[in-house]
Amino acid sequence: MKRVLFITYYWPPSGGAGVQRGLKFVKYLPAFGVEPIVLTVDPGQASYPSLDASLNAEVGADVRVIRTRSFEPLRILAAVAGKQAVPHAGFAGSRREGLAQRAMRWVRGNWMLPDARRGWVKHAVEAADRTIREEGIDTILISSPPHSSQLIGLALKRRFPGLRWIADLRDPWTDIYFAKELMKGPRAERRDAAWEARVLQEADAVVVVGPSMKAAFAKRYGAEVERRIAVIPNGYDQADIARIPPAPARVGTFRITYVGTMAGSYDPRVLFAAARRMRGAATRPLELRFVGSIAPEVKALARAEGVDDLCSWLPPVPHDEALREMTAADMLLLVIPGGPGEERILTGKLFEYLAVRRPVLGIGPAGGDAGAILAECRAGRMFGRDEVDAVAAWIMGYAGTDAVAIRPGGGHERFERKVLTGELARLLVGPDGGPSAA
Repeated sequence: MKRVLFITYYWPPSGGAGVQRGLKFVKYLPAFGVEPIVLTVDPGQASYPSLDASLNAEVGADVRVIRTRSFEPLRILAAVAGKQAVPHAGFAGSRREGLAQRAMRWVRGNWMLPDARRGWVKHAVEAADRTIREEGIDTILISSPPHSSQLIGLALKRRFPGLRWIADLRDPWTDIYFAKELMKGPRAERRDAAWEARVLQEADAVVVVGPSMKAAFAKRYGAEVERRIAVIPNGYDQADIARIPPAPARVGTFRITYVGTMAGSYDPRVLFAAARRMRGAATRPLELRFVGSIAPEVKALARAEGVDDLCSWLPPVPHDEALREMTAADMLLLVIPGGPGEERILTGKLFEYLAVRRPVLGIGPAGGDAGAILAECRAGRMFGRDEVDAVAAWIMGYAGTDAVAIRPGGGHERFERKVLTGELARLLVGPDGGPSAA
């Protein structure tokens, strides 16, 4: 069995969608003849945006996990300026921020490059060096964000020129949708762009989650880089879905559920405007249920449209509970954050939405990767942020009937985690052949 060193910052007990990709790769790689050794950060020194201790149970007893120290400036900033002043993914609440929060965003954008987890790199490089020498490792897989993790690959390639390095990029880098919120100066932008270029040009292979992301990198770095980019999307684990009992039949309200983080930049006001217009018109009154970290601006939009009485705001929940929330819904809400590069965003929740077989109301670019998957799988529809009447009519088509579940078609099974891990395994063994599936 081929051994591979898998390097990732986010690993249980870290919660959130970013953990799932690596966790499932590690779970299924042995079925394809690949033994992953995980290198990650000590959770006692990490800056995780959320925790989900239940995910520890998904790490097999035979999986070797190496945890290292880290220097985390975010923890220091939180201690000095307060947790609310620390910038976080998507910058939820940034429009209501004070002077301290703006200052912290500037510090993050100009001094913490490529990101605030850069302090892990030194410790991870040393631990990886020892593991590569002791275990005879010839292939590493590094998943990011945080994209500073890819600097580990640059350092290890200098030490081991024959080492094969696969860079797995779950999100865009320099042009992520909230990039302008970082207030980077010209020097910081040049430095960050140089790191991105080196990673794309020096990694032996690059994995991205969608075709638009590949196209953007290909346009930026040319055909030679394009040939080394593979698209392996996020997905769903059928074993997770099978654990969730069928939801009892719902009566009364028609429930539209959103699960996950929603920053102010997501801007779901079209849903709230549609809900206002539908008052008294639908056979079943609407219930809008939000489960996760929701920005104050989003709640303010609901109040502004006069539909806050229809909304439930629940805190983040463990992964299995999130799946139960999905199965208990009549319809699921997917919102793509607005901004440059929005067409490239493929959130992990989309694929679990497909798996639980509920109609998906999408808000975002119809021509983006997420919209294409909804259309391909006949699982829902993506609407623009100004299509209030169309959104209301589409919801009415379901809220006025007893139909709840739909049967996505068009090959959504190709997004099952084990299938996707098979694609990764073929990439990990290199051009000289592939492992056999167990």
